[in-house]
Amino acid sequence: INANIADGSDLGSALDYLESAVNEKTTGVLPQFTGYSQTFQESRGQMTMTFAAGLLVIYLVLSALFNSFLDPLIILLTVPLSLFGAVLALTIAGDTINMYSNIGLITLAGLICKQGILLVDVANEGRDQGMPPLEAALHAGELRVRPILMTTAAMVLGAVPLALATGSGHESRQPLGWVIIGGLLFGTFLSLYVIPVVYSYLAGLESRKPIPPTT
Repeated sequence: INANIADGSDLGSALDYLESAVNEKTTGVLPQFTGYSQTFQESRGQMTMTFAAGLLVIYLVLSALFNSFLDPLIILLTVPLSLFGAVLALTIAGDTINMYSNIGLITLAGLICKQGILLVDVANEGRDQGMPPLEAALHAGELRVRPILMTTAAMVLGAVPLALATGSGHESRQPLGWVIIGGLLFGTFLSLYVIPVVYSYLAGLESRKPIPPTT
């Protein structure tokens, strides 16, 4: 059976509906997909595993970099904040979660962690100088707000041509661009407020000895 997706629908919803409809008529029998539908079905589980593996690699690298198991968790908190913004941008743009937007989500996870790294790194330096966690977090926010906004602006502007792409192949570029734009804007805005608050509560769970000033 060959079919096209109706306007306003998406491939994932159509395939789910087809599976449920076939199941109602023939219990235990699932339709066999070919072509792009088969590729989409196979990529569903693979993209989830790839995203989870990417987060694990980021966590391990940050753990080695910060010599801490708690700091990477604070940094990775930026990921779910940005994912909400990415889905919101896709909804507003009329796009859906597909193979290309999933690639954008994996890219976004790596990009948005930069904001948390800048904040946590400076906050740790403040604690090494004897500041309490809350004061160190506020100090980090004051020092790093400009670099964070400049970095976000550069990455968002770089993704604008993808989101506004037209012509052949624009269906694959637009979801990627909207995911990066929405995720970075929303994730960065919330990170500047949420990360310092979470750091002020969780950073005290790990003891840090102040480094004496050098003479």
